[in-house]
Amino acid sequence: MHVGHPRIMRFLALSLVLSWGCAASDRAKKAPGMEGGSTGGTDTAAAVPATAANVADSTKAPPSTPATATTAASRPPSMAGPAGAAGGVRRRELDKDFPVVRALYVNRFAAQSTKRMRQLVQIADETEINALVIDMKDEFGLNFSTSNANWAKNAGTAGTVKNLAAVLDTLRAHKILAIARMVVFKDSVTARVHPEWTIRRQDNSVWRDKKGIAWVNPYRHELWDYNIGIAEELAHLGFGEVQFDYIRFPEPYPSLPKQVFPDSKGVAKADLLAAYLKEATGRIGGVGARTTADIFGLVTTVGGPLEVGQWWEKISPVVDVVLPMVYPSHYPHGDLGLKVPNAEPYQVIKIALSRARERDQKLGIKEPQHIRPWLQAFTLGKPAYGPAEIEAQKKGTYDAGYDGWVLWNAGSKYELFLPALEKELHTRKR
Repeated sequence: MHVGHPRIMRFLALSLVLSWGCAASDRAKKAPGMEGGSTGGTDTAAAVPATAANVADSTKAPPSTPATATTAASRPPSMAGPAGAAGGVRRRELDKDFPVVRALYVNRFAAQSTKRMRQLVQIADETEINALVIDMKDEFGLNFSTSNANWAKNAGTAGTVKNLAAVLDTLRAHKILAIARMVVFKDSVTARVHPEWTIRRQDNSVWRDKKGIAWVNPYRHELWDYNIGIAEELAHLGFGEVQFDYIRFPEPYPSLPKQVFPDSKGVAKADLLAAYLKEATGRIGGVGARTTADIFGLVTTVGGPLEVGQWWEKISPVVDVVLPMVYPSHYPHGDLGLKVPNAEPYQVIKIALSRARERDQKLGIKEPQHIRPWLQAFTLGKPAYGPAEIEAQKKGTYDAGYDGWVLWNAGSKYELFLPALEKELHTRKR
């Protein structure tokens, strides 16, 4: 199916509907490996979700070699064991303590609220949840105080987490994995600070999306240096994973001006994204943290690249974990062979993840936690979503062969769905 097919464009359009529309307990029992079990884990802060030091030569164009040539034996260092003794030790501890990740998304403002963070930690203490995906860089800028003066110019004006070290200490004490979510290329703050880094129109003016937001140009290596540098800093601070979101190009709607990418040098979008993620994974892995990437759920079932540049065979081999946003509400009627996908959450998740697993196996990727879906903890259309729909999505994940997942709710409000959460983490995958 051509990536410009109306079904795909409708799917992409749904991502806009949700864009900003909306005492320490003993948790060692939550690691399946410690309970005798064995396991080998949005596009915006309102719909869905992902990085400091050595940087690549920003004058070099990314390789155009297809990422499909990357096999399990030639994947980035962090996938076979992080480079560097300290990074290697930290990574082994991370993989031992958190072989399975079941997480909640925490938006910028919830992360800044001591009261809300306390409530979310309590939810984790009392359920199977063992990780929090926390906004550290979103559409509003940075959500922490970086030590780099140049990067601080991109902080934005929406405030920051005041005492991040204390937050991370608390999560560590409660045996909760801290995951830093970073919005990469939908970065209006950096676009304002560095207009020369933006996507252009044919008349060389700044290109803007349907909401009037400027996006930065993924082909600019200065952006690679900035984002991967931020990711390394966050890993040094104590985040065990860095999750890249908006690791894509903007939708090329026909109603909008044509997008122009200076310095693209003929490199395809999918190859560019794969090159960025491969570099990020190697560097973040050197600090001992995992690199993960959020992608559209449709990527699991479309055979080639979407026009936003996401292609399963390019992205999956170059990151530690892939997080497809398989929200049932995002699939058009009739998709996946389902009359109303939103009314069949189990089938949507099972079909999408089973297809992803098949594609990973062809790539030689067999890690049991390599795929960790985003699950829908919100209502968009009918039926209304509650605990039963969460349970159905969880079962779809397990029946597809995976144990981990992340719940997405734009407001980070999960109380409605608590009955769907188990009291302890047990491996459930088939």
